[in-house]
Amino acid sequence: MIESRKTSETDIRMELNLRGSGEYRFDTEIPFFEHMLSHIAKHGLIDLNLHLRGDIGIDCHHSVEDTAILLGQMIHKELGDKKGIFRYGHFTIPMDEVLTTVAVDLGGRFYFKYSGPPLDGKFGIYDAELTLEFLQKLALNAKMNLHVVVHYGENRHHIHESIFKGLGKALRQAIAIDEKSLGQIPSTKGMLE
Repeated sequence: MIESRKTSETDIRMELNLRGSGEYRFDTEIPFFEHMLSHIAKHGLIDLNLHLRGDIGIDCHHSVEDTAILLGQMIHKELGDKKGIFRYGHFTIPMDEVLTTVAVDLGGRFYFKYSGPPLDGKFGIYDAELTLEFLQKLALNAKMNLHVVVHYGENRHHIHESIFKGLGKALRQAIAIDEKSLGQIPSTKGMLE
């Protein structure tokens, strides 16, 4: 699936395959963001090709936010009626001194909650707080519940990396096909929004 998003602040072209092998290619001019996105792709076995140009002369906010919006919309669209998927996924990842849990529900309703140390400071031109903006906008546009808990940790890089790796692993579980419920919608309601 290939989609675009163009505003007065960003110009994005994204190619996504949720049933891929973890291949990725990025051209964003935001190295730390690319590093984080690579973890979603690699650990989620999601193929992701992203070309992004944004108003990074101001800051990276619009670029990160709009990428999350488009990625979330594409995830929701590619899953369709969600027949046969597990729907839920969670993963607890140790990253040296950091322990992080990420849990998702692809049930069609938005909720986002982060619990852990403040995400502040900078990684090159990337403001650390943008990770929360990315996660929130991703969850909103993918119409999913997303809960992230950093139980403990000190190294800022490890904390961020554990979040994105955990997200990839949790998504991989949630979008996987459940062989025991092929063709079935994973809800007693008989539908997922």
